[in-house]
Amino acid sequence: MFSTEMGSTADGAMKVYLRPETAQGIFVNYLNVQKTGRMKIPFGIAQIGKAFRNEIVARQFIFRMREFEQMEMQFFVKPGTELEWFKKWKEIRLKWHKALGFGDDHYRYHDHEKLAHYANAATDIEFLMPFGFKEVEGIHSRTNFDLSQHEKFSGKNIKYFDPETNESYTPYVIETSIGVDRMFLSIMSASYQEEQLENGESRVVLKLPAALAPVKLAVMPLVKKDGLPEKAREIIDALKFHFNCQYDEKDSIGKRYRRQDAIGTPYCVTVDHQTLEDGCVTLRDRDTMKQERVAIADLDRLIADRVSITSLLKTL
Repeated sequence: MFSTEMGSTADGAMKVYLRPETAQGIFVNYLNVQKTGRMKIPFGIAQIGKAFRNEIVARQFIFRMREFEQMEMQFFVKPGTELEWFKKWKEIRLKWHKALGFGDDHYRYHDHEKLAHYANAATDIEFLMPFGFKEVEGIHSRTNFDLSQHEKFSGKNIKYFDPETNESYTPYVIETSIGVDRMFLSIMSASYQEEQLENGESRVVLKLPAALAPVKLAVMPLVKKDGLPEKAREIIDALKFHFNCQYDEKDSIGKRYRRQDAIGTPYCVTVDHQTLEDGCVTLRDRDTMKQERVAIADLDRLIADRVSITSLLKTL
């Protein structure tokens, strides 16, 4: 663990240890969660929190840090089924990464031959960073080591009673662990592009997965007069409860498109004079730059389907 000192003076300081993973809190409390949630094995507990490592040389920007944010899930299974579940979680997790749309060639497995003393299987999901393939997620079969050690040293029984077989046993655990900072770095590095357009111009575009983009939609009046800004504000007021929207009326429409491209906004809506007549707007796609006329009444449904994290998860 990462050791440090705590106290008002150096002489009276007490040595404390910062956790190298968030998992142990889950193991200590897993039986409380199981009983209060009335869960049956298999089930999982996930959480996010700070973790610390004594990195000798912190390097490669935010890829390797001494203090980082970690997301972990501990999935509790019946002994003897752990390798089957390990294989299943390997497939599910890689499928989730690939669903982000950066290309299957950006991912690969790195199966561990040399295992930690508590594991009987382990693999990393590696992503093609600007500095080569690097680990973004680890998947491990931790056996029952953690739970049995907590039981041994606490002196408390934390075995799970299986009502289907009428037996008590210490569950085995499959762990998936992602560094949030590494995930952020992989998404940003893969999303940032400088494109040469057919007219000879170039554009900076952040091709964030629509489900992860912080701003989902920008609404723009073609000109700042003739009632177009008011109409654009009406659309914003109708959609702002469903998506994070931006309103932009400054500069030419082309420059406004470029601004939204640079922050990764998936869709732009342009309100023009025809909108006031037929109730339709121009919907522009960030990646293809294609435009289509759609009814204002259909915007909520169309955009929700394309930018929702639910839609992404349904593809798994």
